Formats: sequence, C-alpha cells, structure tokens
Amino acid sequence: MSNVKKNKAPLFAVYTSREAAELWGLSENTVTKWCNRGKFNSDEARKSGKVWLVTHDGMVRLAEKEPHEEE
Repeated sequence: MSNVKKNKAPLFAVYTSREAAELWGLSENTVTKWCNRGKFNSDEARKSGKVWLVTHDGMVRLAEKEPHEEE
C-alpha cells in the first residue's frame, strides 16, 4: 500500500477497517469496535454496505500514531 504522505489523492487516505488494522498493527475487531461505538468523528468513518471505511486522519487520532510502513 502506498504511503499517504506521498500520494495525496483522497482515495488513498481511506481504508477498510481490515486495511487500517493491518497498517496500524491492531486487530480488525478493535477498529470495528471504534466504529460501532462512535469513536470516530462523523467525517472520519462511515459504513458502506457491510464494510466500515475510515480515514487516515481518524486512525492517527484514535491510534495516537502513524501507520507502520509497508515495503
């Protein structure tokens, strides 16, 4: 996955809960719970069908760190 800081396109600043969990080293269950419990701001997460979508900024705010770099 490309680094968001290198690719500023909005599409690359949004992740599924599974993608976000992998990038931040969390369980998918943790990210999904944050979504279900309203931890994200209204512009940081939304459900699309059965899948939660979360923003990079929302993940940084809640996880209190940048994602792990994938090489």
